[in-house]
Amino acid sequence: MTAAPSYLLPLLQLSDSALPTGAFSHSFGMEAYLADGTIVDEASFAAWLRAYVSRQLAYADGAAIRFGYEALHLGDLDGVWRLDRLLAALTLPEQVRAAAATIGRRTAEVGTVVAPESFLVDYLVELDAGRCHGHPAVAFALLAHAVDAPVTTAIEAHLFAAVTSLTQNAVRAIPIGQTAGQRVQRGMHDVVADAVATVMTLTEDDLGATPPGLEIAQMRHRRQRARMFMS
Repeated sequence: MTAAPSYLLPLLQLSDSALPTGAFSHSFGMEAYLADGTIVDEASFAAWLRAYVSRQLAYADGAAIRFGYEALHLGDLDGVWRLDRLLAALTLPEQVRAAAATIGRRTAEVGTVVAPESFLVDYLVELDAGRCHGHPAVAFALLAHAVDAPVTTAIEAHLFAAVTSLTQNAVRAIPIGQTAGQRVQRGMHDVVADAVATVMTLTEDDLGATPPGLEIAQMRHRRQRARMFMS
């Protein structure tokens, strides 16, 4: 019997939807589309999720993990901290920026339990000193690199963790059934794989490139009359 790669269990643990990062409190703009009737069922949610992963998450979180790996391979921690600050500057919706900071810190804190001997401790020092803002993709890159996960595997795990979290939120909010949620997640396999392939072609100039419609929906969320989620 061939043993699983040593990085598999740490990645699975940090990708678990039950990880106490607070991600379950955020819809990242999905709730704005629920409010205006764009998302009403399984099919419309799946269409939004495809756009979110392929047109926003790939260009933010996915690209950040890849560029973080490249800096870490060079031993350039300052480059990782710069990436964190750049992500904050490029995230225009205030709620999403705040969500990234909160989830990023919690991911780093939990990550030090999963990989105590990693640069996550240094990241927390930078956060406490106010020199970094916090971002889940940066924290995930630091942990995944520490356990020697291949960069494409790290990106794939992080993107699919977001898919899982958002699908669980959609099951509650639309609502759709648990089986429908599983169909959506299965349909996202190729979307995530294509997003990873896209990430590997990007340059730093592509970081944060997001269709305005997604960002506008994320900005609209804070002014909704009723909300289930924080973003």
